[in-house]
Amino acid sequence: MTWMRRTVAAITVILGAAAWPVPAADWPCFRGPHRDAICTETGLLKEWPEAGPSLLWRSEQIGQGFYGVSVVGSLLYTMGERNGAEWLMAVDSANRGRVIWAYPIGPIRQAGAGHAGPRCTPAVYRDRVYALGISGDLVCADTMSGQLEWRRNLVVEFGGSPAKTGYSESPLVDGNWVVCTPGGSLATVLALWRVNGQKVWAAPIGDPASGASLVKVSIGEVQQYVQRTAAGLIGVRVRGGGLLWRWNPPAGESARAAAAPGARTARDPPAPQAIAACSPVWFGQTIFADGDRAGSGVVWPLKHGEEFLAKEVYFKADFLLGHGGAVLWNGSLYTCADPNKLSCLDYKTGRVRWQDETCGKCSLLFADGMLYARDEAGPVSLVRATPEEFELRGRFTPPIRSRRQSWVHPVISGGRLYLREQNALFCYDVVNWPQETGEKSTRRQAAGTR
Repeated sequence: MTWMRRTVAAITVILGAAAWPVPAADWPCFRGPHRDAICTETGLLKEWPEAGPSLLWRSEQIGQGFYGVSVVGSLLYTMGERNGAEWLMAVDSANRGRVIWAYPIGPIRQAGAGHAGPRCTPAVYRDRVYALGISGDLVCADTMSGQLEWRRNLVVEFGGSPAKTGYSESPLVDGNWVVCTPGGSLATVLALWRVNGQKVWAAPIGDPASGASLVKVSIGEVQQYVQRTAAGLIGVRVRGGGLLWRWNPPAGESARAAAAPGARTARDPPAPQAIAACSPVWFGQTIFADGDRAGSGVVWPLKHGEEFLAKEVYFKADFLLGHGGAVLWNGSLYTCADPNKLSCLDYKTGRVRWQDETCGKCSLLFADGMLYARDEAGPVSLVRATPEEFELRGRFTPPIRSRRQSWVHPVISGGRLYLREQNALFCYDVVNWPQETGEKSTRRQAAGTR
């Protein structure tokens, strides 16, 4: 396909389109610096002992919540719910998970459809951290002190229309802007100045928000933000927020025998509302998107003059994704499809290469040739990322298990694996260290150092 032949050229501009020019060890936002759930660190364990990797520390002070941590240096930034209010906080990994500051974002005004607690992963840029509460409170705070710099409310000030579960998006910092998805007729997508929170532009498209987090891409040599709203997949121009194209995954053109030609324009009406939690995955000139309960597929936004047509490459009506995201590596797409199947697909064709049901309904992270799969029931699996077959290299369960789902995505930074279980945060050593004497290894683990 033509779009596949363009892939090599497109890969060369990925770093230019990414929002965070950071060292590999930092993980400054949801799904990492390029929003692809790929950690570039090497020298990590390729197999785990029966009890799992070494636990360096655990903290039980962060409050309830479903989303994970951002990491810059030794500081972790996360959110938690305590006594009906949301908190943004900084945790010191070098001091065994001690909370060094916590800022109250505000009361939880939206219950979250029975799943209480924040879902946003904070975004860190230079000396500021940005976080979005479940009720639409977007705040900016100083990374070292927690002092509030500014705050806006997406519902009150921008007419936001969140999903029934509340806001789940993790904001994107793109240079001087903070970009997010309030949803609704006034500001479906919104860009604010990151230093003061003032509006840069608003895209009044009309779609309600979903649970996904937008990504920045370059397609047809046009910089754009791509987001899965509750009504479909959209691309908006970085400069000005104009709607470029729309694709309504629930329609699934290629899944219907009586389909019209597989192309949609930005003027097409939105599809029925859905709650999609997976961020779009960008590859070359194409986007993989979750259709929530309707299936998933790949779309190719084709540029014709000044307009785009969203052409469907393929659609898998039976491929229903959950909360865990998708990872693209060496032409293979790894994701978890209902009912609880860790799956490997050929990205070009959509052909399923293998599936496994032992990892549960999991969220994914890729690092050093391996997949880290966190089951919502608690266990964590280490799986070799290969299209040939499912190859398990280890599995363990953290020592604390709540009664709620473990929806938090794994994070690796500086050779440490961070896992969250509601109020508990765990730090594991996953570096493949040279063999040590028993006495030396014991001293290192007791000190909590690598």
